[in-house]
Amino acid sequence: LSHSTLQFAPLAATAESGLNSRSESHPVLRPAASASRRRQKSRHSRGSAAAAELPPIPTPLMAAAPVAAPSSLTAPASRRPATRAYSAAGEPPRAWAPAGAEERTRRGKVAEEEDDEEAERRRKEEVNRKIASRKALSVILRREATKAVLDTRKPGKGTRRLLPRTVLEALHERIAALRWDSALKVFELMRDQVWYRPHIGIYIKLITMLGKCKQPEKAHELFQAMLDEGCAPNLESYTALLSAYSRSGRFGEAFALLDRMKASSGCRPDVQTYSILIKSCLHAYDFEKVKSLLDDMTRAGIRPNTVTYNTLIDAYGKSGRFAEMESTLLKMLSENCKPDVWTMNSTLRAFGGSGQIETMESCYEKFQDSGITPNIKTYNILLDSYGKAKMYEKMGAVMEYMQKYYYSWTIVTYNVVIDAFGRAGDLEQMEYIFRLMKSERIKPNCVTLCSLVRAYGRADEVKKIKTVLRIVENSDITLDIVFFNCLADAYGRVGALAEMWEVLDLMKARRCKPDKVTCTTMIKWFLIKGIDDRRVQYLRELKAGRCPDDI
Repeated sequence: LSHSTLQFAPLAATAESGLNSRSESHPVLRPAASASRRRQKSRHSRGSAAAAELPPIPTPLMAAAPVAAPSSLTAPASRRPATRAYSAAGEPPRAWAPAGAEERTRRGKVAEEEDDEEAERRRKEEVNRKIASRKALSVILRREATKAVLDTRKPGKGTRRLLPRTVLEALHERIAALRWDSALKVFELMRDQVWYRPHIGIYIKLITMLGKCKQPEKAHELFQAMLDEGCAPNLESYTALLSAYSRSGRFGEAFALLDRMKASSGCRPDVQTYSILIKSCLHAYDFEKVKSLLDDMTRAGIRPNTVTYNTLIDAYGKSGRFAEMESTLLKMLSENCKPDVWTMNSTLRAFGGSGQIETMESCYEKFQDSGITPNIKTYNILLDSYGKAKMYEKMGAVMEYMQKYYYSWTIVTYNVVIDAFGRAGDLEQMEYIFRLMKSERIKPNCVTLCSLVRAYGRADEVKKIKTVLRIVENSDITLDIVFFNCLADAYGRVGALAEMWEVLDLMKARRCKPDKVTCTTMIKWFLIKGIDDRRVQYLRELKAGRCPDDI
């Protein structure tokens, strides 16, 4: 109401006659008009009383200080006539200034000071920015110089003061990429720096990398260098060295190191150490050593964990030992070791890969009932199993389920579906999935190309096989011996023996050495076509391990 009162009060005061008729019927306008009249009367009375109390104003002062006109009605200073008014003493009076001029002058000085401070602050910020940019440029140049030194094989003078961060980044980058030779060179360069201090964590990462690259001798040398620099070995360093031995199949040294760990007081093997050694033995299908290690764990009071059981289940399933796999799974459940999605995937892969579809589906339901949620790998296993069993309706149902619940396809999913359509002879659908894969910006790999080549070979499509080769030429896909063997088999199947023989030249250009499968495949198709010439003799010598002269 206060806002309404202020809004309508001037209107009521100036047009009182026009509002009288409406104010009688409008409840809001009536109090506004009366209130306005009361305020005007009170202001008039107060002004009269105040004027009566003021002393009389002298006439000269009134003449010297006239009331200022509004700015819009005042003439510019250049057009106003100059006046010379003098006081009674004969001196010129002070320059006239309106009320509050001193305050405005003071505020102007404060504003000028603030402007000066702001200018000074901006100047300092600009100076600091230039200094920071010069420092940043210096750091960038030093980092680039460090990278240049790291990329050269022969570091020159002045390489003892490289940036620590850049050197460590280069080292970790090479470790992650498993570039063991380059990583060791960077590490040697790092050891020459003035800021270098031995750290056991870096040694552990390097030894683990060498184990993955199957370089046990280098791993042993690095472990000895770690001891020479005064780093006390711990459980992780021993486990990394043991992994390097076992991955390369040097089980004698691995078990000797395990006995050495047992004899030590602070580096006794744990469940991770045993799991790594068990996994390596399973890859070598040495189940006797696996049984010995499990008994050793039981005597030491070390209980296998989920990773250990998953490793056993996966290895037993891949080797077709379904009885051992089921007993391991039952033992896992009896020891209250909860299975996870890896357990489910290993079990499904074992039964599905062997064609036991009903058992696979039963296990899938039981794992789901136990609360295990499947992931994309689970559905890839189902797709692969149904595709190899030629159950295309169930395969389509899995694909629809994945689409309904927004499971993004991976490179493995596309490879499985492409291979399934290729096996079924549906080249149109296979090529559609391949185009869809490229539209999703998923780069094909060697498995994808092998599926395409095999499908075109079964369909006697020589031109489309050459189309796959053009795809290879226009990409940076890394080819392996499996692809070239598939290519040779596809050419031999369609009777293109000249193109099959040229596969050897392609392998030589790609620095891929033929193996026994390559020679056996080519010999088979030459003999099927009734050809037994110098080329077959060359392949036989190559298969025997000899290096015959090029034909």
